[in-house]
Amino acid sequence: MTEAGQLKPLILYDFSSKKPGVKGWNPNVWKARYSLNYKGLPYKTIWVEYPDVASTLETAGCPPNPVFKKPDGSPMYTLPAIVDPNTGACVSESLLIAVYLDKTYPDKPTLIPAGTRAFHEALLDAFMPNTWPSMRFMMLKTAEVFLNPKSEVYFREHRKYDVLGGVSVEDAYPKGDEVQVVWKQIEDGMNKMATWMDKGGYKFVMGDKISFADFVFAGFLQFNKKTWGEESKEWKDMSVNWDGGRWGKLLKDLKEYERDD
Repeated sequence: MTEAGQLKPLILYDFSSKKPGVKGWNPNVWKARYSLNYKGLPYKTIWVEYPDVASTLETAGCPPNPVFKKPDGSPMYTLPAIVDPNTGACVSESLLIAVYLDKTYPDKPTLIPAGTRAFHEALLDAFMPNTWPSMRFMMLKTAEVFLNPKSEVYFREHRKYDVLGGVSVEDAYPKGDEVQVVWKQIEDGMNKMATWMDKGGYKFVMGDKISFADFVFAGFLQFNKKTWGEESKEWKDMSVNWDGGRWGKLLKDLKEYERDD
């Protein structure tokens, strides 16, 4: 193992942003970014446009994502992905990145405590259905707020089929009275997950100690904060009004791990 003081910076691949003052925004990449920051590992970010993900990772020697595939079952290249020049490894998918970092750098803070891999897998499985209504908002918002023209065209075309079942991002976006209905569905999903932690009186998902599970929530929260804006009604609802302010407090408790350069 390379000594910590001699570590070469790891490479984190993330999606580019056109929004002024915003760099990292993607919720899945934030999970990996928080993981790297929490472990205190040196890294640098390479910003990628959506259509260039596959060619960029292939050039870096990365295999397709071992977890996710395209709707037709063919291999899929996804972000986040990291390349570790200290070992030659390339890993994609946020949970697998956390597992790799714990195994390779055990002297650093632990992301997935011993015996909790199954718990983390279950949490990820539960998280998506509880936050799925947010996709109705976020597909269009992502295209309009963050993506450069090259990525926006690609994103609109692909998300129409691989996320929205053939519906365009505009048609999926809630309208009229439906806005409040869908927003309440998101609140209810977050509330359901908050009760899991409240039953134990927990500050973090697993108690008083930070784990990868917290980064699952924090990535989603970062995405919403950067999408709507810190002064927006939507973000104030989510961070202050929902669940006694739990979600805003969580981001504050993780603030020292927010580096996104």
